Amino acid sequence: MNSKKALLLATVMAMPAAAAIAQPVTGLYIAGGAGMNWLTDSDGGNLQSFIDSSNVNPNNLGLTPSGGFNASFSLGFVGLISVGYGFGNGFRVELEGNYRQNEVDQVSATGFSGNSGGTARTYGVMANVLYDFGATSRWAVQPYVGLGAGYAVHDYDNVSLRGRTTAGTTVPQFRIDDSDGRFAYQAILGLGLPISSVPGLALTAEYRFFGMLSPEFSATATNAIGVTQRSNVEVDAFNHSVLLGVRYNFGQAAPAAGPVAAAAPAPARTFLVFFDWNRSDLTARTRQIIAEAAQARGRQQVTRIEVTGHTDTSGSPQYNQGLSVRRANAVAAELVRLGVPRGEITARGVGEGQLLVPTADNTREPQNRRVEIVLL
Repeated sequence: MNSKKALLLATVMAMPAAAAIAQPVTGLYIAGGAGMNWLTDSDGGNLQSFIDSSNVNPNNLGLTPSGGFNASFSLGFVGLISVGYGFGNGFRVELEGNYRQNEVDQVSATGFSGNSGGTARTYGVMANVLYDFGATSRWAVQPYVGLGAGYAVHDYDNVSLRGRTTAGTTVPQFRIDDSDGRFAYQAILGLGLPISSVPGLALTAEYRFFGMLSPEFSATATNAIGVTQRSNVEVDAFNHSVLLGVRYNFGQAAPAAGPVAAAAPAPARTFLVFFDWNRSDLTARTRQIIAEAAQARGRQQVTRIEVTGHTDTSGSPQYNQGLSVRRANAVAAELVRLGVPRGEITARGVGEGQLLVPTADNTREPQNRRVEIVLL
């Protein structure tokens, strides 16, 4: 990649970040997200309760006192929606509803065999408190953290080892088909990226750890001779979730533009009219220049016109003062003839006091024999 392509790529990549400036979440908002959920392995402990509560010989149940239950799950789905309120200083609170689902990967229970199957589901309601970093600094990307607490229901839908029945013989089977509601908690790490074209809208990316106090399920065990026994089993319900989502903050206006700079006044425009030595009459060329000044006055906003006559240093200062005034009055009269109101014109003479080209006394200098027309 050459330097020009690299510069173009860097510019394109920088444009969205420069255009999207985060604003503090203020007032009511809604948010939603979906992604992947990993439900950690669930260790149900040992199966001693089946033995202790059964009147059947443990050897006939195919169990040992140290036998245990474990379920592992495939990568699953998580979705949530929330309604919240931002205080404009980085803090916000929200009420969230969530759903998680994972299919069983493998179930093991000492003394049982068969095909693993089933589904684990979790759905709950959480109250969250979150804090957006840089909310008052208008960062382009806004990281945030949060904690939540609430109530969730964990459901095992036919999580089991399904045995086979052949020639009247039943292979031992183990199955949990139950649900339990418990206190739930979560921790949240996220990033928000505002969409500059839609004020209040932001994309989000989050990691969440979601856990519950150990749910307790009713499990069913059937031994090789068909004896069925029920007992309670505690399982784990810890989740790691990664989500992508959107958030919309109602009533969020576009960032206020900076104060509009007052338009700079148009620069003064100056026209120069030159005269022959010791003359104040207008030539064809001087009339052409005066006409250009009158036309320019009509094209721009002009509040006044200053007409100032000048002379060179030949002649006495008193004579030159009078000559400069006659030259200024001649130009002013031509402007009036061309339609310029006399009240807009200020005509004066300054004699040899403001030379355009510095010279010694009694020097004839054509550049100094002039009238300046300044449009203001």
